Amino acid sequence: MNKRSFLFPLIALALAVGVGIGWRLGGGDESTATTTNAAPAERKVLYWYDPMKPDAHFEQPGKSPFMDMDLVPRYADEESAGAAAEGFGLSPAFTQNLGVQLGTVEEGTLQGAIEATGNVAFDGHAVAVAQARTNGIVERAWPLAVGDRVRAGAPLAQVRVPTWYAAQQEYLALRDDAELAAAARARLLQLGMSAEQIATLTQRGEAMEVVTIVAPRAGMLSEFNLRQGMTVAAGQTLARINGIERVWIEARIPEAGAAQLVEGGKATATLPALPGRTLQGRIDALIPELDAATRTVRARLTFPNPQGVLKPGMSAFVRLEKAGASPPRLLVPTEAVLSTGKRQLVIASPEDGRFVPVEVTLGQEANGKTELLAGELRAGDRVVVSGQFMMDSEASLRGVLARMRTQEGEPATQAQNPTTHVTTGVVRAVDAEEITLAHEPVPTLQWPAMTMPFALARPELGQGLRPGQKVRVHFSQRDGEAVIEQVEIVAAEDKS
Repeated sequence: MNKRSFLFPLIALALAVGVGIGWRLGGGDESTATTTNAAPAERKVLYWYDPMKPDAHFEQPGKSPFMDMDLVPRYADEESAGAAAEGFGLSPAFTQNLGVQLGTVEEGTLQGAIEATGNVAFDGHAVAVAQARTNGIVERAWPLAVGDRVRAGAPLAQVRVPTWYAAQQEYLALRDDAELAAAARARLLQLGMSAEQIATLTQRGEAMEVVTIVAPRAGMLSEFNLRQGMTVAAGQTLARINGIERVWIEARIPEAGAAQLVEGGKATATLPALPGRTLQGRIDALIPELDAATRTVRARLTFPNPQGVLKPGMSAFVRLEKAGASPPRLLVPTEAVLSTGKRQLVIASPEDGRFVPVEVTLGQEANGKTELLAGELRAGDRVVVSGQFMMDSEASLRGVLARMRTQEGEPATQAQNPTTHVTTGVVRAVDAEEITLAHEPVPTLQWPAMTMPFALARPELGQGLRPGQKVRVHFSQRDGEAVIEQVEIVAAEDKS
């Protein structure tokens, strides 16, 4: 045996002993080393999906085939937790991607007022009309036009009335005989002369060849049909004057709020044209007719206008006092309410980070707050005020809302949101069953601008459409799917 072959076993033995000593000095054993050095277990992904179409599952991550966004993973621990407890859980990353924002349930009283927008209009009670009482010829017309302001008694035109002239002479000839003079005077009244004009005739003692037509009231000329040399017929409207010392502001009030108003109640108004000024008025009338399209009642408000600063056509913000204050109740942010067509839901967020749909009964709404008449919520509870439509899809994916529907005997497949929404976008693709649309934001659903497919309620809705056209669509949500009910072509082709 040579020296080199003898040294190799000694070196190997020394290394083994050194490693063993170091391991013992470190206080480790095999199980500890294995636990310390092993990487943390990764969360198991069941599948990937598009939150806008949660029923479609994918085995690999990537871009959604339905719209321009990344697929989202569904983790096994989320699935089991969601099935084991009421409601559903979302990962913090997913919640952030949804743009979820929370509000708080409060206890309080809705302010005793309703706010709305309106427009200034003429006071329909302050209108006067000057008409021709018999046939005549305009000898002179004052230089006036529609929009001019006139004072009461201001001359408008001088008209020659032949039938009046002969009747005036007859009256003057018979005025010494009381009985005949009374008959002649009655004839003048029947021909259209006023008592004031007859008194002037009696005082002058001379027949008037022309009669001056004057403004019956002060205001603005909204109609003026007098020109020199023209002929006029009995009953013809010569001028119309709208008073401006008082105006109306007409506002549309939601039907629920209109029930709390009374005629004669106080009203205030602010106008963009008059910054810094608050005007005081009253509720003149609540029109007893409901607009079926907007579900609103027209309120007519009266405001004094002594300086003429309020001009018809101006926009205004009005505040109408209710007849009585509401009692203290739980108040929830109005944007937190989800309407399914048969019930209203609020998605609550308890402290454990889960999300629970809660069915509620709503009361009055004002200033962004809605009363809660019934529902398992308490003051201080957190509720979702932004991103509910995506969470609705998430809850439907996990069967939470479906269970709520079937508990009350409602088919889980029934369309849950019959409300029609409107958006505008550019057609990217179209076939017999759906169109892909790059649409603008949808405020009623809090959707951002995106590219996504829309199902067609009827195949003929897609006829004549082609990529590049700009369209306006009216759609509803059925089982979490956007379904187009009506299509209007806005532009033939989008060049952008």
